[in-house]
Amino acid sequence: MIDADGWVHTGDIGRVDADGWLFVVDRVKELIKYKGFQVAPAELEALLLTHEGIADAAVIGVYDADGNEIPKAYVVRQQAAEDLTEDEILAYVAERVAPYKKVRRVEFIGGVPRAASGKILRRELRDRERENT
Repeated sequence: MIDADGWVHTGDIGRVDADGWLFVVDRVKELIKYKGFQVAPAELEALLLTHEGIADAAVIGVYDADGNEIPKAYVVRQQAAEDLTEDEILAYVAERVAPYKKVRRVEFIGGVPRAASGKILRRELRDRERENT
């Protein structure tokens, strides 16, 4: 939450006036903007967790080759579902959501990064994505 420069990252957007007063004016949204539509990662995560082969999941927005933000799922397989494929997950979600909400990419990981409170640390997934591109 506190970076190397001493800044506290809360997810809020603020401004400081000439007298040094801090005003919180907005909140950083976790919505994915896909071709003008808003996609809630939490909705896709809840759906993914209904799949019997998925132990845990997180969704973030990533950019495709055309510069469009698309939903990408990070999935932890159940122990008994080691043969679960990306195509199976893509099809599972596509059958249950509107076309603009479909997960477009899947990456299998050993565990979803979470805070002590259980909140998904999407920032770590975004950092991981930047390292891999």
